[in-house]
Amino acid sequence: MELCDATALDLLHLFRTRRASPVEALDACLVRTDQVNPAVNAVVAEDRAAARAAARRAEAAWHRGEPDGALCGLPLGVKDTHVTAGLRTTFGSPLFRDHVPAADQALVARLRAAGAVIMHKTNTPEWAAGGNTRNPVYGATGNPFDPALNAAGSSGGSGVALACGMATLCTGSDTGGSLRNPAAYNGIVGMRPSAGLVPSETRPHGWSCLPVDGPMARTVADTALLLGTMAGDQAYDPLAYTLPGRAVRGGAGAYTPLAPIDLAGLRLAATEDFGTAPTESIVRRAFRDKLPAIAALFGAADLASPDCTGADDAFAVLRGAMFLAAHGARYRDHYDQLGPNIRANVQEALSYTLQDHARAATVQTRIYRAYQAFFTRYDILVSPAVTVSPRPWTELYPTEIDGAPTRSYFHWLALAYMVTLSGHPAISIPVGTDARGMPFGLQIVGPRGGDAMLLRVAAAIESAFAATPDLCRPVPDIAALRRMPPIAARPGFGDPE
Repeated sequence: MELCDATALDLLHLFRTRRASPVEALDACLVRTDQVNPAVNAVVAEDRAAARAAARRAEAAWHRGEPDGALCGLPLGVKDTHVTAGLRTTFGSPLFRDHVPAADQALVARLRAAGAVIMHKTNTPEWAAGGNTRNPVYGATGNPFDPALNAAGSSGGSGVALACGMATLCTGSDTGGSLRNPAAYNGIVGMRPSAGLVPSETRPHGWSCLPVDGPMARTVADTALLLGTMAGDQAYDPLAYTLPGRAVRGGAGAYTPLAPIDLAGLRLAATEDFGTAPTESIVRRAFRDKLPAIAALFGAADLASPDCTGADDAFAVLRGAMFLAAHGARYRDHYDQLGPNIRANVQEALSYTLQDHARAATVQTRIYRAYQAFFTRYDILVSPAVTVSPRPWTELYPTEIDGAPTRSYFHWLALAYMVTLSGHPAISIPVGTDARGMPFGLQIVGPRGGDAMLLRVAAAIESAFAATPDLCRPVPDIAALRRMPPIAARPGFGDPE
C-alpha cells in the first residue's frame, strides 16, 4: 500500500516506529494529487512549500520523540469555506477569488496546533450552498468512480480528495448533509457531530444547531481521531456549553482508541425515507438488500422512524433565515456576482414572515421531542444517506426523483436534513455499492449527545463488513483516473452554476 492510501492511525504508527516520515507521507499525497486531480478537480489551492516546511517540522518532532499533537505530521485537506492563513480561501465565490487570509479561523488553528500538515484547499459549491460541488471560481468536482457524475456537496472536494488518496484527513461542514452526502457518494466516512461539539465562530446565527463543522476520513477510527482534535470548549460558540472551571470536550492530546461495543445488546430502527423523503427506487433497493446483514448484527431490529411531519417546510424556513443573515448584504450589494443557489436562497428567505419562522421553530422543537421519545425505544437509527444515486454534475440539482418533481433545489437532501433538525449526531459510512456500481452510504444516527457511542457503533459495523466484498468500502480505480483527460475539458465545466 502506498503511504497516501494508509490510514491516519497507521501513519502515526509508522512515524512513531520511524518506518516512514511525515515528509514521505506528504510527498506521496502530492504525487497522487498530480496524478489524479486533473480528472476530478478536488484540490483547488496549494502552498507546497509551506506544507513541506510543516512536514519537516513534524518529522523533527517525531525524531526527538516529542510529537507536537495528536495529528503530528498527518496530511490534511481543508474545505475552501474554512479560512486558512496564507492559503487562498475563496468560498467558491468570485467576490473572494484572490482572497489570501492573514489568519486562520479557530478550527484551522486548532488543527495546526495538533501538528496537522495543511496541504491544500478542497472544492465546494459557492458559499457551501447545495449538494453539487461546482462554482464559478474553480469549476466542477467529479466523482472518482465516474468523473462525469456528481461528487455531492458541499464538502465534495474533501470527499473526493480522501477517496483518491490526495489527503489522509479532511475538514468539512454540514447543514443539510454536507458532510454525509459527499461521504456517501465517494465511499468514505463523514460525521455530523452534535451542535457545539466542534465550536465555531463563523455561524451567523450562533444559537442555531443547523450548521456544524466536522471530520471526514476513510475509516471511522480516523474520523474519531480528527473529531477529538476538532472538539473543544470555546466561549465564542454559544452552543459549546461547558462546566465552570472544567473542560468537557476534546483537545489536542493523545488519541484514545474507540472502545468496542456489543451491537447484539442494542435495539436498531431502520427507515428508507423517514416517512416522506423522496427516495429513489435504486437507493431503496440497495438499502433493502443490505439491511438484513446490518440488522443481524443487532439484538433487535424494526422498521421505524421518528415523526418528521413538517420537516421540509421547517428546514426551508430556518435555512432561509440563516442564508439571509449570511448573504443578505451581498445579495443587495453584489447581486451580479452571486450564483443561482445563493440568489434563490435569499429570495426565498425574503418571502417568509415572522409567523413562518415561528411555525418552523415550533415544528423543529416538536421533531426534536419526537426524537427523544423515539430513542427511549431504540438505541440506533439507520437509513440511506442520500435520496438518489449520483447524477451528472451538469445537473445543478435533481428536479425530479422517480418522475416526481422535487419541492426545491435542496429537497433531495431530505434524508439528511430530517436528522439535522433534531440536533442528533449522524455519520455516513460506506457499505458497498448500489446497482449502478456507485458507492452506497449508510446514515447512522445516534441518541442526543451520543457522539462517542455513534462512533463505536459505526466502527463495529465497518469492522463486521470489512472482508465482505458487497458491503465493504469501495475504492476508485486510481489507474483509470490517471489515464483520464482533465475534467476541465468536459462540456459545461466552466459554465456558471
